[in-house]
Amino acid sequence: MCATVTIQSCQEESFGVPVEQVAINRVELMPNVPQPYKILDWEQKAKDFDAYIFNEENKVNGNPLIWYDNSRRNINQETFGIYTAINDSRQGPLNNNGEFHESLNSLAALIGSTLVGIDKTDQNGRNYVKMVQNYFNSDNGWNIIMNNTNPSVALLGGGYGRDWWYDVFPNVLYYALCDLYPNVEGAEYIQRSIAEQFCKADSILNGNYDYSYFDYSKMEGVINNIPLQQDAAGGHAWVLYAAYKKFGDQRYLAHAKSALDVIFNQKESRFYEILLPMSAIAAARMNAEQGTNYDVKQIIDWTFDGCTDKNARYGWGVIAERWGDYDVYGLQGSIMDNGGYAFFMNSVKLAWPLVPMVKYEPQFARAIGKWMLNLTNACRLFYPNEIDEQHQWLPEMRDLTKGNVAYEGLRKSDDYGKEVLKGVSPVAIGDGPKWTSSNPPESMFSVYSTSPVGILGAMVHTTSVEGILQVNCNTTDFYAECPYPVYLYYNPYKENKTITYPLAAGVDLFDIVAKEYVTKNVNGIKEIMIPADQSRIIVELPAGTKLEKDGNHIITANKQTLSYK
Repeated sequence: MCATVTIQSCQEESFGVPVEQVAINRVELMPNVPQPYKILDWEQKAKDFDAYIFNEENKVNGNPLIWYDNSRRNINQETFGIYTAINDSRQGPLNNNGEFHESLNSLAALIGSTLVGIDKTDQNGRNYVKMVQNYFNSDNGWNIIMNNTNPSVALLGGGYGRDWWYDVFPNVLYYALCDLYPNVEGAEYIQRSIAEQFCKADSILNGNYDYSYFDYSKMEGVINNIPLQQDAAGGHAWVLYAAYKKFGDQRYLAHAKSALDVIFNQKESRFYEILLPMSAIAAARMNAEQGTNYDVKQIIDWTFDGCTDKNARYGWGVIAERWGDYDVYGLQGSIMDNGGYAFFMNSVKLAWPLVPMVKYEPQFARAIGKWMLNLTNACRLFYPNEIDEQHQWLPEMRDLTKGNVAYEGLRKSDDYGKEVLKGVSPVAIGDGPKWTSSNPPESMFSVYSTSPVGILGAMVHTTSVEGILQVNCNTTDFYAECPYPVYLYYNPYKENKTITYPLAAGVDLFDIVAKEYVTKNVNGIKEIMIPADQSRIIVELPAGTKLEKDGNHIITANKQTLSYK
């Protein structure tokens, strides 16, 4: 099929047959165009969030949003804290010595802000990227990045040292941050330490991840009241593959493969939070770059369909429903809890591994493109000024944070028993008041949930056709060679659509799904056609770039790989 408008023949060169698309069952339940439809300016939302949270003068009901912690845990330097939820009574400079703050929040905020172009090594005279190194828990002997800086505040909340995903995911975040800032003093030492600890852990676990968490000081797995978290292997795999790409140590590659084997040796989904889908991009990268043959579809299915074992994180998956007057398809969270409970943080972060995955596994371009359209549309509903007053728990406080901080979640139905919300669906809501009896109602507004919004801000932009998004596949492809811009476009309509494509310099556009040039040697604004209910993955190449086939790969003359399938 020819993909261009007013362009001469696209069949000048043959690069093989188009990549056959693979359906994801739960995505097929989603509408092509969700309703009501509205795509926010996510880039601006991310920039506004950063300006709001990192402004030391901003206060909510007298409490600052950011404060500084001079306890000097682990590293002899000052660090900072930002509220997990608005006015969380356990936090702030005057509570618990100012030490209760969470890396899951701070690291995600730094990553999100950086992705939309804000330099967090030099903002307001502070190097926030250096300051988060205090989360490297050397004082307790774990020698990894943890959710808090020390055990004394750990039992206040946040899963420190007793809930595996809470201990592993901060290291995923830190590795991503270090790829954005590769030259910060002390970072490489921490990255090496993390990789060594994860290598040792994987060796000791030896294929058996049937634990609630792992003690990285004692180097032993522990079972407690928390369900077993075999998907922690996905976090190990992603970090160790990133470490291999950074340091070139073959041991890291070997243990990344070993950890992935744990995922694929499961008999059913062990999905919770984010670590299972992190293994999707790790597996896709290894298939492309290391010649492995992991079944990436298995991970995607397990992620979307969710965990069905009642002894595990039962019901955690991707929502595929309309709640009341709103399509909420594509959001991540519990598909069982009180009819369904979606979380903003989890929904945004799911785009991190699945969008860059399509560069390496383009057979999922249509499925991921359709899901991203639903996800991006539904994510606005977490914001108090983007959902009507009748569908949120605190309508009287909808302007409290000036539209910058979202509710933690979106429930199919209220679980607090508020009379006016009986029969209302969905309800924008949050768990903050449940964490401790002293938390105020406004703790439903979740800073930690909003902190990764820059992922959407950098990744998703609208086009000249409503319903067709431009999705940047390089945004979260950390520790990868990304020599050229790569964009995913999905056309949800039953007919072909033509979008305008702005180009700053002379380029060739190549579609790795159709395996054909869209156009050559153009600049300015170009019109390109996206086929009905299909996706394109378009690579922008310098005009005149020579392409050739190398087995199943399409490469440039200087051996840059465009397509692996």
